Amino acid sequence: MNVRRRRISGIAVTAATALGLGTLSACSSDSSAAGNTDKFDVVASFYPMEYLAEQIGGDHVNVTTLTEPGQEPHDLELSAKQTARMGEADAVLYLKSLQPAVDEAIAQSDVKTKIDAASLTKLEDHGNVEHDHDHGGEEHADEHAEEEHSEGGEHALDPHVWLDPVKYAEIAQGVAESFEKADPDHADDYRKNAEALAKKLSGLDTAYKDGLKNTATKVFFTNHAAFGYLAERYGLTQEAINGLDPESEPSPARIKELQQEAKADGVTTVFYETLVSDKTAKTLAKDAGLKTDVLDPLEGITDKSKGEDYVGVMEANLKALETALGAK
Repeated sequence: MNVRRRRISGIAVTAATALGLGTLSACSSDSSAAGNTDKFDVVASFYPMEYLAEQIGGDHVNVTTLTEPGQEPHDLELSAKQTARMGEADAVLYLKSLQPAVDEAIAQSDVKTKIDAASLTKLEDHGNVEHDHDHGGEEHADEHAEEEHSEGGEHALDPHVWLDPVKYAEIAQGVAESFEKADPDHADDYRKNAEALAKKLSGLDTAYKDGLKNTATKVFFTNHAAFGYLAERYGLTQEAINGLDPESEPSPARIKELQQEAKADGVTTVFYETLVSDKTAKTLAKDAGLKTDVLDPLEGITDKSKGEDYVGVMEANLKALETALGAK
């Protein structure tokens, strides 16, 4: 994917070490806790990986995350201390290509078990997402894709795979197998926990299928192109204002194009997200006479999130989509 150019300062390391790492809870945003407990220590790169580690590991794991709640993860910068502490963990769980600094640190780390979620399912190329919507059918879309590849080289694979419950479940299964191999004493529990998580994700998939199978429109507008997998899974079309960069400024031509598409496709809502500015989305909505709502890409959980965890936020996303698309 095209890495966003915003710069985010490194995570401040807390004073937890001075207070005694044994008192930390099973989930912590401070990676300094890694490698200092009696449990299976897992460093997760950002929230979707953290959630998998917690759900599958249960009481047997100590999960720490490199990305603090409320911090947009793509351009995360790591401190030297975080990088050093990563090597003390039993395992690191990450999604290659999403956070370049994390990829680099893991490549240089001596941690024994490195679990790349991107290798546990098939990532896809969703192309030039700003201009993929086409009224001319699948054949024209295929020609457009070939043209894009011939003119500008290959697109990067879309990393936002966790927003598809089916693919997320595939990743979860792979994570469980890695945990079982790395910590065989608790393999049975990891397997059972993974089965319980699979049921949750299967239920979520069913809810999305049922909720979105009959809608007035199949097109939705988003602040940035995080929902390609979700759209593809449930027969929808995502139109992103800013492509892969939620804080870039769309051209006047792009705004006009979206206004025209809103009328043509019966679009009612422009979605924005919790971790970036809603200014552009609200401006487009005002100019086009549309509503606004939140569609959360689940890159982090904050007090603004419409749910306490992955499943809760995904359920809120479904309700928002049902309303915006006119589910019947």
